[in-house]
Amino acid sequence: MEDKKTSAAYRAIRWLVRLFSPHYRMEGTENLPDGPCVIVGNHSQMYGPIAGELYIPGPHYVWCIGEMMHREEVADYAYRDFWSLKPRRCRWFYRLLSRLIPPLSVLIFTNAHTIPVYHDARVMTTFRESTARLMEGNRLVIFPEHYVPRNNIVHDFQERFVDVARMYYRKTGRELSFVPMYVAPRLRSLTFGTPVVFRADAPIAEERSRICGELMNAITRTAVSLPEHTVVPYPNIPKRDYPKNRPLEVFRNEETAV
Repeated sequence: MEDKKTSAAYRAIRWLVRLFSPHYRMEGTENLPDGPCVIVGNHSQMYGPIAGELYIPGPHYVWCIGEMMHREEVADYAYRDFWSLKPRRCRWFYRLLSRLIPPLSVLIFTNAHTIPVYHDARVMTTFRESTARLMEGNRLVIFPEHYVPRNNIVHDFQERFVDVARMYYRKTGRELSFVPMYVAPRLRSLTFGTPVVFRADAPIAEERSRICGELMNAITRTAVSLPEHTVVPYPNIPKRDYPKNRPLEVFRNEETAV
């Protein structure tokens, strides 16, 4: 990864985060292609992006919502996306907190190895920068869940991230691989699954659906195959409502029934 000049304050924060956050062991690293690819994981609230920044092997960049890099946009986005599901009695605290974090957010996300993600007219800057980073030999790390439940492991993926493979193919003539990753903070593990390869000759809408479906199913299968543990879900809900992973036999039976 290209050396990036970072502020002393960011380096201190990064050291503290690494010290106090879970230290992950990595499983299935043989599934990571040599060279550029896209690693796609469950968000697991803040744990996924932190693990993506600190522990993914090799040169890589993490997709980060662009609003977290712009001081005037941080507060509204942070409250809406992180804390709006908190119990009503304490939401006042999180509204206040969201107003205090913009300077820290901008410091962290502009110093880390991130690519800003936009959902407005700026979206093409996300794909252009992503393609450029891939062409330099970097991996991308993406957490594409949104607020549509799928099962007790993952929420549905926003599909448009797959389009980076089409742009990459147009630039290089190479078909990009998407690697599923299950983030399990309670097991302190990152598990990589079998890559899903983009098919350049297929309609892009079909590829979005196929790739996202295969990735979500792979992450779910990995999660339920591991020892019993509490899943840290995408929404920031009360901890008493966190789900458990389920026995692999149950998931297989459901697949058979479908």
